[in-house]
Amino acid sequence: MQIRFSARRVSQVFAKLGPDPIGHNGPRTYPREPTRNHTLSETAATIRLETGDTAPAFTLTDQSGKEVSLADFAGQKVVLYTYPKAFTPGCTKEACDFRDSEARITAAGYVVLAVSSDPVEKLSRFKEEEQLPFTLLSDPDHSVQTAYGAYGEKKNYGRTYIGSIRSTFLIDEEGKIIEALYNVKATGHVDRILKKLAA
Repeated sequence: MQIRFSARRVSQVFAKLGPDPIGHNGPRTYPREPTRNHTLSETAATIRLETGDTAPAFTLTDQSGKEVSLADFAGQKVVLYTYPKAFTPGCTKEACDFRDSEARITAAGYVVLAVSSDPVEKLSRFKEEEQLPFTLLSDPDHSVQTAYGAYGEKKNYGRTYIGSIRSTFLIDEEGKIIEALYNVKATGHVDRILKKLAA
């Protein structure tokens, strides 16, 4: 699967890095700025989406084994949220909060999509056991999460490691980012989203 994104966003990363972010005269490890033919796997930069950016296109497999694309929701507003792992306490809490608020989110004109690195079989069980009414998408190689800036360095209980970053993206009918929320807390996050949708 190939995911393309704006070179403007990577250029912003370059500007923040400065002339020598490592502070020595040895080889520099800049991420290569993508051209039209570069894919995400060839680019080391961590991209953070901002309001007005085009939401990266993707096609993933859902909990039933069906391929689902962001393009399938053209003309609709989308709440796309990423979470680290199904059946963990925080991720289950967040999913159930989205479940319990799904009617209000739908009434505001949005459809909910959830993305994690979990395999399809696990997502199927997660959806059934927690009675989740929305689509769960499997991103096993983290490519979609990375394209959205939702996979990278994170800290948990004093430990720093690379993993999925709990994030939420509000996407308009034209596929533009309305708002990108990174490093969100599982508890209370859906209430925050509902307030934004009602604003």
